[in-house]
Amino acid sequence: MDFLSFVEKKEEKKYEEVILCKFGEVILKGANRMNFESMLVKELRRRACPFGAFKIYVKQSTIYVEPLSPDCDMDGMYNVAKRVFGIIAVNRAAVCEKNIDAIREMAAIYLPDKLSGKRSFKVEAKRSDKKFPLTSPEISREIGGVILSKVRGIKVNVKEPDVVVTVEVRDEHAYIRAGQEPGAGGLPLRSAGRGLLLLSGGIDSPVAGCMMAKRGMEIEALHFESFPYTSERAHEKVMKLAEEMCEFCARIHVHVISLTHVQEEIRDRCNEDYFTLILRVFMMRLAERCAREYKCGALITGESLGQVASQTLAAIGVTDSVVDIPVFRPCIGMDKNEIVIEARRYGTFETSILPFEDCCTVFTPRHPKTQPKREDVMHEIEKLDFDALMEEAYSSMTTETKLVFPEYK
Repeated sequence: MDFLSFVEKKEEKKYEEVILCKFGEVILKGANRMNFESMLVKELRRRACPFGAFKIYVKQSTIYVEPLSPDCDMDGMYNVAKRVFGIIAVNRAAVCEKNIDAIREMAAIYLPDKLSGKRSFKVEAKRSDKKFPLTSPEISREIGGVILSKVRGIKVNVKEPDVVVTVEVRDEHAYIRAGQEPGAGGLPLRSAGRGLLLLSGGIDSPVAGCMMAKRGMEIEALHFESFPYTSERAHEKVMKLAEEMCEFCARIHVHVISLTHVQEEIRDRCNEDYFTLILRVFMMRLAERCAREYKCGALITGESLGQVASQTLAAIGVTDSVVDIPVFRPCIGMDKNEIVIEARRYGTFETSILPFEDCCTVFTPRHPKTQPKREDVMHEIEKLDFDALMEEAYSSMTTETKLVFPEYK
């Protein structure tokens, strides 16, 4: 059964909607563009599973998401599409035959509800089929007249309309939509390799992970805990953060390493002013080992320059010097307010501010070094059985997998 036949057989509605997803910078990918488009289609198909059967395909720089049965959850699919990286805009559109009478009739049925309560509009027509007998301005005038006759109190405003109505005349059908919503932007997941996020329970690291996922990275996560100094509630908080990130990142394997004995040894044997820096060295070395085991090409942290003592330029230089793998810090130039805005956008803020401790708050020095020298930090580390502590900590690692929904593959 072709799509229009399905529309005709569906008696409970007078029209059928499709979801149209617009590319962002994928359009600029030249000879590799088809690979990126294929990744986007595959990701949308994975995300569509809970919402019914959809036909999802690319045509004319647009991804079409067409329902194949009457019980498809279009609201759910629409909301999911807005969270898929690589898509810059998402809209719902009514589909109709490609002639002006059908377009006018569909506009009269579909648009009044969409424009209810709006004070002004304008119509934009896009005629990719140049054989269509009316020009784009002529189509706009026709549909503008329909709107003015059907929607009470609305006016035309071509400069600052409340809503833009778009009529697209494409190869097979015409599509009518009222406005569109922004997509997640960026590049498709898994198009830029895999990165290991050092996931704490704070505001910054989940944002950093989502920002790198937006650039196409598949995210693995590593969390450090110090039970009993950190609680089970703190562990649950981090797992909830990972689940919330999956709304955008789809799937995250969360590896957890215990640093309890490491921190006790640092407390008992090292200069207090260096506690945090020494702990950061252990974290970076353990993260590098985990990244290599799970084929991650970079580490990701939520550090912001100067935010705390361990994030000064000198301190970052020390921690970077102990690993031979790139360290990405997408929040490095952002202030706290900017990071909070992103945390709200990705849906992690409310969980991040829950008052449960993480391991970085255990044995915090009263006067931490803000301008450390690498040789001084290494001198303090020599007081420890570094290799044995590394092995003990790494052997404690456990893994949990978080998914955007249980059936995601």
